[in-house]
Amino acid sequence: MTNSDLSRDPPAFLVWMDAFLDGLANICRLVTGVSLVVLTVIFGWLVFGRYVLNATPTWVEQVALLLVMVIAFLGAAVGVHDHTHISVAVLRTAVSAKVRLVLVIVSDVLMVGFGALMIRYGAELTLFKWDSQIPLIQMPEGLRSLPLTICGGLIVLFSLGHIVRLLFGNDMRTDSIQ
Repeated sequence: MTNSDLSRDPPAFLVWMDAFLDGLANICRLVTGVSLVVLTVIFGWLVFGRYVLNATPTWVEQVALLLVMVIAFLGAAVGVHDHTHISVAVLRTAVSAKVRLVLVIVSDVLMVGFGALMIRYGAELTLFKWDSQIPLIQMPEGLRSLPLTICGGLIVLFSLGHIVRLLFGNDMRTDSIQ
C-alpha cells in the first residue's frame, strides 16, 4: 500500500462505520473513567468509615469487584479498537509487506474468534449466575460476568471493523501498512 492509496477518500460506509466504532469506544472510555472515579471515591469512603467513624462499610468490597470487572473488560475492548493491546511485532517487522498483511488479517480473525468465545461463554456464565445474589448488595451475581460478554461483543465489532478497513485499503494501523 502506498501513500497515494491512503490519501484517497474512503467510501461513505467506512466513514459511518468509523464514526460508529469511535463512538462506541468513547462510550467505553467514559464508562471506564466514571467507574474508576467511583472506585476511588468508595475506597476513600471505606478508609474514612474504618478509621474515622470506626464503622467499616461492608458493601464497598462487592461494589469494587463489579467496578474492576467493568474497568478491565471495557478497557481491553478499547485497547483492541485503538490497537494498543499486547502484541508481538517482531515477526511482522521481519517479513515482507504481503506476508505482514496476511499476519494482520489472521490476527484480526483470531481476535473475532476470541471475542465470539467471550460472548458465548460469558453469556452462559452470566445466565447461570443471574439468579444468585451478590452478598451485601443484593444484586444479581451475573452482573460480575456481564462485562465479559459485553467486551466480547465489542472485540468482535472492533476487529471486524479493522478487517473491513483492510479489505477496502483504508487501514491506518502502522503495523499493517509499513
